[in-house]
Amino acid sequence: MRILTVNPGSSSLKLSLLGDGDEILGEAEEDSPEAGLERFLEAQPEPDAVALRLVHGGPRFLGPTLVDERVRAELEPLVELAPLHLPAALRLLDRTRRLLPGRPLVACFDTSFHATLPEPARTFAVPWSWSTGLGIRRYGFHGLSHAYVSRRAPELLGGPAGRLVSCHLGSGASLAAIREGRSEATTMGLTPLDGLVMATRPGSLDPGVLLRVLRHGGLDPDRLEEALDRESGLAGISGVAGGDLRQVLAGAARGEPRCTLAADVYFLRLAQEVAAMGAALEGLDTLVFTGGAGAGSAELRLRCCRRLGFLGVAIDDHLNQAGEGDREITAPGSRVRTLVLRAREELEMARQAREVLGPGGVS
Repeated sequence: MRILTVNPGSSSLKLSLLGDGDEILGEAEEDSPEAGLERFLEAQPEPDAVALRLVHGGPRFLGPTLVDERVRAELEPLVELAPLHLPAALRLLDRTRRLLPGRPLVACFDTSFHATLPEPARTFAVPWSWSTGLGIRRYGFHGLSHAYVSRRAPELLGGPAGRLVSCHLGSGASLAAIREGRSEATTMGLTPLDGLVMATRPGSLDPGVLLRVLRHGGLDPDRLEEALDRESGLAGISGVAGGDLRQVLAGAARGEPRCTLAADVYFLRLAQEVAAMGAALEGLDTLVFTGGAGAGSAELRLRCCRRLGFLGVAIDDHLNQAGEGDREITAPGSRVRTLVLRAREELEMARQAREVLGPGGVS
């Protein structure tokens, strides 16, 4: 069964066509999602099924789901929970169904991996009526990436990963505290705005900041949402358009004050949140860096791990700087094992699609 994986992010579209053994038959990364999808399909054999990533499944979708007209209608109200991601993703879903009529399409949700969060980890300390009436709770995101890490890390280690903290670091970023393949804590909350400092999103904020801006900053809720989604994070502090971490680090290396401050804020928050995930697990055995920045930036890993020595984290400078691909970068004598893994969300999406569709390709 050939499976097309459609993975829309906040800033790009990743497409992969996988064969029966998960071999890559074709792949591409596109900046213009719908046109890029058409180009990709024209150049590849027709897939037997499609797996499409959706950032938010809300309380209804707790696992991969075959999309029909009823499911498609139930997805629409979720847009307000992830306005930076879901509108474009749903347009892609509709486009894919038109381009591949009759082919089963499985929606794979980033939130579903975190459905195992214990009640204390998913409950916010807000009025109870908000939790029960408005569905205010922690959902968590990047679940496809964290789920893949939970499967891949033991393979690389040659045994159980124990208390594992997975760091998915890219334009969007989140951590997950994982034990025996189950998410026990994570940094993102009701929406993908929460947690770590990201490229254009602020991460965790004092709610009083938002109240002050609404009262005195001349912003209505829609304009505030745009500022939080697109103008905050590294971009907001540094002034670097798009908040690209590589450009921020380059600016810091040149001595630009705002870039230096942005980098310092980013790494401080990252280390603080890794420590918080370790607290949720009551210890740390394995630390994994993944995502475009997590797997691609040796400086990121070094600056983060330097702050985590008190948890038993130490990495080998040579392995961190010179290695390639999935690998271990643990320093001799370190109590915590540290891995670098390429993000392979497409493999997790294909696995989930096969699980839903069964060996014959239909559910």
